[in-house]
Amino acid sequence: MLLKNKKVLIMGIRNKWSIAYGIAKSAYENGAQLIFTYMGADNKEKIEELISDFKGAKAYVCDAASEDEVVRKTFMKIKEENGKIDGIVHAIAHANTEDLHHDFIYTGKEGFSHANDVSAYSLVLVARMAKEIDMLNDKASILTLTYYGSTKVLPGYNVMGIAKAALEASVRYLAENLGKEQIRVNAISAGPIKTLSAKGIKDFNSILGIVEKTAPLHKNVTIEQVGDVSTFLLSSMSECITGQVIYADNGYNIMGM
Repeated sequence: MLLKNKKVLIMGIRNKWSIAYGIAKSAYENGAQLIFTYMGADNKEKIEELISDFKGAKAYVCDAASEDEVVRKTFMKIKEENGKIDGIVHAIAHANTEDLHHDFIYTGKEGFSHANDVSAYSLVLVARMAKEIDMLNDKASILTLTYYGSTKVLPGYNVMGIAKAALEASVRYLAENLGKEQIRVNAISAGPIKTLSAKGIKDFNSILGIVEKTAPLHKNVTIEQVGDVSTFLLSSMSECITGQVIYADNGYNIMGM
């Protein structure tokens, strides 16, 4: 088991169809002790029921896009109750629905700031708070989720593409900063998956069809497959990998047309 006796914090789990759940499932099956954060105190019962599949898992409410002190207090409580941890999975992203339904050029300042604050800056904040309170064990791994729309124009992805581009640049700078302490930072660029967030993207089903037709392996990726890639990146088997965007998309990203 690749993550035996490892403690992994997964931030942003929402339901059984989310990529975060696929990551949790793979990590758990590989021996990890799981800790979760979620948005909104009113979601407590829903999240506790969701993570009941993972024996011993704990959940803490935390808005990672909120003030620095909110994240700091949550992380201090997690450290106090669980000790230092070995991995953080940042599965947090959001854009206003209206900013995904019109041309990018019409994105307002508030919508632009919101998408980047929640989807990109939150990773920087999470990494900084974990470092400042000495929350991470030696050789810990931080992992985030990105998408192909960070480098290519995808209709309907709009401001999220800009936010994911900022996220990927942040991964590289954080990898350099934290590498001094032997902490790794990477991103997984998963192929399109039918998650709750994906429903906000116009004509999403057509994207699934195009990937299935075009990708070298001629199929769409699953949350379980992305979870297994995540387990590898959280494990000691990937100790020499940092600052990278790893594509888990059945090869779609290599195709020219």
